[in-house]
Amino acid sequence: MTVAVIYGSTRADGNTEILTRQAVQGLQAEAIYLKDFDIQPIEDQRHAAGGFQDVDDDYLAVLERILPHDTLVFATPIYWYSMSGRMKNFVDRWSQTLRDHRYPAFRSSMAGKKAYVIAVGGDEPLIKGLPMIRQFQLIFDFMGMRMDGYVLGQGNKPGEVLQDQPALAAARLIRNTLKNIEGG
Repeated sequence: MTVAVIYGSTRADGNTEILTRQAVQGLQAEAIYLKDFDIQPIEDQRHAAGGFQDVDDDYLAVLERILPHDTLVFATPIYWYSMSGRMKNFVDRWSQTLRDHRYPAFRSSMAGKKAYVIAVGGDEPLIKGLPMIRQFQLIFDFMGMRMDGYVLGQGNKPGEVLQDQPALAAARLIRNTLKNIEGG
């Protein structure tokens, strides 16, 4: 089992990263910080005569890093009741990859991957983060991925998530699950 963590925050060492580290501590996990890459928003060319055109950005480099892994952790702050814009840009570009002749097996290579979502928000995330979790579930269902769990944490100022004991416990539970898979 190999794990990639896709961080969607623009803040280094923010609450989402702190909580996610609890979930992957002691595991071999590749950390991918979307803030370190230029991923342009999708330009919908599904119905254009030439189809999608290549985009000169870092999207394919990030995609190539996640494809070999069988477990993906999507770590994002809750922004306006959803995932961060960086995370959404990354996922939106999957539409382009689904039609990219260089990736004819993209959907099947994503199918069967285990997925987790770890998100932190400052305003009732256990309620207001649920639409985002549903959004991720629908994305994963479409791609044939399996959502194995999620954690919604409470935190606004950096470090506040460390006061959210239920979220920390849920992150440790994910870590234990992944360790058992890794060792088994």
